[in-house]
Amino acid sequence: MLSALAFFFVMTSYYIIRPVRDQLSGAVGSQSLPLFYGAVFVVMLLMTPLFGALVARFPRRQLLGWSYSFFIVCLLGFVPAFMAQDRIGARELGVVFFVWVSVFNLFVVSLFWSFMADIFSSGQARRVFSLIALGGMAGAIFGPLVTKLLVHLIGVAPLLLVSSVSLTASMILLLRLSANHDRQPGSQGDEVIGGSLWAGIKQLWSHPFLRYMALLMLFGDGIGTLAYAMVADYAKANFADAVARTAFYNNLDLATNLLGAALQLSITPWLLVRRGAGWGLVVPSLVNLVLLAAVALIGSGSVSFFGYSVPLLLAVMLVITRGFAYGMTKPAVDALYTRVPREMRYKGKNFVETAVWRFGDLVVTSAVSWLRMLGWGIGGLALAGAGVAALATLVSRRAGWSPDLEPEEKVRANADAKAPL
Repeated sequence: MLSALAFFFVMTSYYIIRPVRDQLSGAVGSQSLPLFYGAVFVVMLLMTPLFGALVARFPRRQLLGWSYSFFIVCLLGFVPAFMAQDRIGARELGVVFFVWVSVFNLFVVSLFWSFMADIFSSGQARRVFSLIALGGMAGAIFGPLVTKLLVHLIGVAPLLLVSSVSLTASMILLLRLSANHDRQPGSQGDEVIGGSLWAGIKQLWSHPFLRYMALLMLFGDGIGTLAYAMVADYAKANFADAVARTAFYNNLDLATNLLGAALQLSITPWLLVRRGAGWGLVVPSLVNLVLLAAVALIGSGSVSFFGYSVPLLLAVMLVITRGFAYGMTKPAVDALYTRVPREMRYKGKNFVETAVWRFGDLVVTSAVSWLRMLGWGIGGLALAGAGVAALATLVSRRAGWSPDLEPEEKVRANADAKAPL
């Protein structure tokens, strides 16, 4: 319950500022996304060894406290910048804030799930990770509702203050969880993980499971970023001011998270417990394949969505694909990480979910811009996406049953050494 509540506050914090970030990309359109993602990728490469150094030298509780405190202070520092957005310019502020929010999302969320994989056994993870993720999905629904309520009343800049309060609450709960777990017999929370600060990068080449995770990250990112780039163009063409763009992106997030919550309450827990976490990777890839193939065949007719006329590809891909990613893929991936060595849970996982992810963003947005220059339309892009989804299905099947994962029998045998909360 404490874990679910902590994740609720993490996702509330993120989803309050997410539409604030997206309205900046909507102000400049998809042609600036390669610049945004390129800057994020460079920052991720610089931060990966820094994060590895922190993991190698400090125990878990200090790592959580210092990391979350850094982002809280940064949130407060951005308030005056947004109050002067018109003078600074959407493109200039957009690059800085887009980079920071992307780093915030990846490091804060990745660190949260690394911590979860550290305190729960594999069997526990398959039973409760979807419920913990549901707490986060509740925050991902609550955050857009807060933004929808407040953005017209207080404007954009004060939303960052509200986000910082929510992130502070999550940090307090995580520190309490860490302290409680450190008192349990067999806990490793007060032990420094050690190892090389470059271990996360090295593990990518030495462990098949981590390579599969990196490929799945790239494939999934390709599909999601394709839809995101098209949404940015749509928002630029149809919304003239920051408040309207923020409200539009907020509605998309709300629909996505409602779908994710429905999955976590129904199909995902049953699938992970009865069939295993591997199927939580395969099923979303198959859903993406079917959706993209359908879009390639039927084209891009418009649908009514929260009062807006939105091309079908955007409505389908942005909502359903993200809903399955958050509602099924993410709990399955994090459950699988309970079956790898502790150093990989923090360093390897963090590298895949930060640097590899943003490398995919950079490659995909650049490829979309290039293909559009060659005259590719929505149908052609959807067909290419269907090919990517087919590859993702094959890799998902290998990742869920990777030979370097600890067997479930061994995990169960070692579970007694990790006392449950």
